[in-house]
Amino acid sequence: MSYLKMPGDDGLGPRVRDNNDGTICVEYHPKVEGRHEVLMTHNGGAVKGSPFSCVVDSLPDGFVTAFGVGLVGGNSGEEESFTVVAKQGTAKDIDINIEGPAKVDLKRKDNPDGSTNVTYLPMTPGAYNIHIKYKGKAIKGSPFAAKVSGEGRKRSQLSLGNSAEYSLKVIEADIVDLVGTIQTPAGNIEPIILKKMGDGEIGIASFNPRQKGEYKVCVMRNEKHIKNSPFRLQIGDKELGHAAGCKVSGAIDKSIANHPNTVEIDTTNAGYGGLSVVLEGPHRSDIECYEAKDRKYTIHYSPHEPGIYILNIRFADEHVPGSPFLLNVGGNPSGRIRETVQKQMEAAEASVPHKPCEFILQIPGTNPFDMEASVTSPDGVTELCDVVDLEDFHYKIMFTPQVNGMHTLSVRHKGMHISGSPFQYSVGQLNMGGPHKVQVGGPGLEKGEVGMKNVFNIYTREAGPGILSLALEGPSKSEIKLEDRPNGFLGASYKVTRPGVYGIHIKYDDTHIPGSPFMVNIAPDSGTARQVSVQALRDKGLSVDKPATFTVALNGAVGKLHATVRTPSGGHEDCFIQEMDTGLYAIRLIPKENGVHYVDVKLNDAHIPDSPFAMMVGSSAADPAMVSASGEALEHAKCGTKNKFLVRTAGAGSGILAVFVDGPSKAALSCKEVEDGYEFTFTPFCPGDYLITIKYGNIPIAGSPYKTNVSDGPTENSGTGRKPSPIVEQSSMVVETVEKKTGVGGKVRRFRGDASKVVAKGPGLKKAFTNRLQSFTIETKDAGEALLSVGMLAPSGYPEPELSVKKVSNNNYTISYKVTEIGDHTLYVKWGDEDIPGSPFTLST
Repeated sequence: MSYLKMPGDDGLGPRVRDNNDGTICVEYHPKVEGRHEVLMTHNGGAVKGSPFSCVVDSLPDGFVTAFGVGLVGGNSGEEESFTVVAKQGTAKDIDINIEGPAKVDLKRKDNPDGSTNVTYLPMTPGAYNIHIKYKGKAIKGSPFAAKVSGEGRKRSQLSLGNSAEYSLKVIEADIVDLVGTIQTPAGNIEPIILKKMGDGEIGIASFNPRQKGEYKVCVMRNEKHIKNSPFRLQIGDKELGHAAGCKVSGAIDKSIANHPNTVEIDTTNAGYGGLSVVLEGPHRSDIECYEAKDRKYTIHYSPHEPGIYILNIRFADEHVPGSPFLLNVGGNPSGRIRETVQKQMEAAEASVPHKPCEFILQIPGTNPFDMEASVTSPDGVTELCDVVDLEDFHYKIMFTPQVNGMHTLSVRHKGMHISGSPFQYSVGQLNMGGPHKVQVGGPGLEKGEVGMKNVFNIYTREAGPGILSLALEGPSKSEIKLEDRPNGFLGASYKVTRPGVYGIHIKYDDTHIPGSPFMVNIAPDSGTARQVSVQALRDKGLSVDKPATFTVALNGAVGKLHATVRTPSGGHEDCFIQEMDTGLYAIRLIPKENGVHYVDVKLNDAHIPDSPFAMMVGSSAADPAMVSASGEALEHAKCGTKNKFLVRTAGAGSGILAVFVDGPSKAALSCKEVEDGYEFTFTPFCPGDYLITIKYGNIPIAGSPYKTNVSDGPTENSGTGRKPSPIVEQSSMVVETVEKKTGVGGKVRRFRGDASKVVAKGPGLKKAFTNRLQSFTIETKDAGEALLSVGMLAPSGYPEPELSVKKVSNNNYTISYKVTEIGDHTLYVKWGDEDIPGSPFTLST
């Protein structure tokens, strides 16, 4: 049965004709313009695709109609189709154009009877506008709104600025405090990104000239030109960046999943410009630059699954000839399985001063006696928190804030920050920070083992309410569990059955948090690796350029031993392993940086017990919890102008300070040393949202990353006129800091220790004996944090020549002294600015 519904009409019965070949023909004669729907049923049930929709437009010489499900929508990654019918022989007069969130691959076939069959392949979900014109006039209903649904496309990207480097042929020892600008032939002045080239010369890192003529480059240090500055560059046709000069060959139409497919890009005749490669598809892909030589690049890409992908190759902000390329990726599926859990996170309950706060963390592989936590208030006062050991490596951490504002929480094991520490904890009004304020940490994000519960912690308090999505993708099905905890903390655990590399995708309100996806290597059942033990491992008191050695005993285990060290600057280096005896090995490394190093020791690719081992090189005062950042540029900035923020390192020791700026363009970064830290200046080239990440010793400081909104400059000429990059561009700067003391006017770190809670005991407090070494102990467990001061005066009024203070554990000290004079000796013991109970002590000989 067939029924026709027309605009302003109660319906019309079309004529149905049986073709006697298994098909039927439905004919009708439209009388009005507009959308017509044909409802078809068979044995009382609707025919698949019914109702069929078409739009009728009237022209003096006949009707033009368009119909097909492709005019309404479809699914991303699937081919959709529709048909346009006009007067016989006039199909060439039909013009079709599709606009939407992404470029579509459109194919059309013109038929002699005036009809045109159209197919298109939408790769990205969203609303597409289909424009249909006949002899230059839009037909009735055009543009048609087609809604394409489906999962968003996965973007994998690679940005190469190497082709845009230009050497200034001058050598400078240090570039952190250099600032560069370039004046174009038109007279516009723009910032530039400076870098140190491989031969030690200073160069422009992202050189992309758009005009012919003379460019003037000024490089300044402390507002003064360096040697040979300003530099004059003559740019002609050959140097101008133009994508049309690029030649692309290789796997640009067909490729194989889970296999390195090669694309060769020759930019020799394309001038100066940045090169970027983006691969979009139903799954993630691995992209790497395999070789870069003489401005010729070999790119390897490997999609994880078969399907239809789009390869975008851009040079100097323009697509190269033929880009974007439509890739038909074949091969076998990887067999990777994805499991996802979601949870609606409500806004955390606000904390108020003088009211106890508590939160729970799960930290496997730790010793409760080595756990400590402290909280630093906005005015710099630091107090110890109470740490209560619960079952299954859960710790309840409690403190009582005294003021409103942003507090910094530090959780340490054996004096070193656990994964995820330090982090912020706001007292008073909560901010709605967004996905970039979600923090995660724990061993489950770094390593894992088959059949074991691998755990980590998620902290959403500062991000505000939202939907948390946790997905695991890997060789086997995963069992994911979320554990509810108060105050915006959450526990996460997963268990898998097969070894391999798993991707942990963490999203908040459908946006990846910083660092996601985390790639974790899940080892097979460690088995005999559990027998291995480590001896003579020093985790403190190590120095730069001095060898550190420890021994590993296999204790009967059999296999291949491998050790690597992760440095504070993010590098990975192999350790030297030497067999000393059967089943006994010496592992040696020479640290080159101050900060915490992590040594991974594996037997047959499985971590031995307690691996990775943390080792502190240099002063233990190199503490990211003591580093803070401030400045308006961390929230708002201007395009094309210098935006400043201060990173304060006073009191935090010396270490590697790294700043990363991620956004729609590169940014020129420079640094100037100031009294209590380092002042950074960054100049973005395009407006948009940027993330500023600050790390100290490879550990993000509390509050990092910061999200800053970059707007156009105050005048029309203040911007650089560059287009936002289709991929996220990263700029970075690394500074090796020197130890800075808190100066006058600086933020002094104060302590709220309670001297009345200090306990002193021992024979050395009762009576003194000449020329005999005596001692007593001091316990500060319940006294908070403060400075311990011990002094002793002889009867003559001079200080005693021999007095020592030794820390034996986190809260216990041993004081030793020897007196030489006869008479009354006075012993002073202070905790902070106050005497402890009994002080000053009078000891007679």
